[in-house]
Amino acid sequence: MIKAIEHIAIFSADSKALAQWYCDTLGFEMALASEENRTYFVKLPGGGMFEILPANAKLRPANVMDDAGLRHIALAVDDFDATYQALKAKGITYAGPVRESFGGSKLVFFTDPDGNLLHLVWRAKPL
Repeated sequence: MIKAIEHIAIFSADSKALAQWYCDTLGFEMALASEENRTYFVKLPGGGMFEILPANAKLRPANVMDDAGLRHIALAVDDFDATYQALKAKGITYAGPVRESFGGSKLVFFTDPDGNLLHLVWRAKPL
């Protein structure tokens, strides 16, 4: 049986720089770096990974929140306010205000340097 998501693939014009951004800005760890293939696996502290690979030269379509398909990657945090402030101090610009939902949970959206939509989430009661 399937037990977990092992990794999510993200294609980037500069896969090395994007992988490094995830490590430097969000605290991921470089799990595997293949300079020859320009492929990088970055690992989240709580498990799971992103595989960051070189993209082709096609133009990227606009990322609209309610289009069909994958829209964002939610990143769970233990201390929402501290993480929010720490990322803001590292230059993260948030796409709107902090919102509360589902019984006091907090969430906010932002993008990585390639425009991939990410979302910090803290849940008052785990799902």
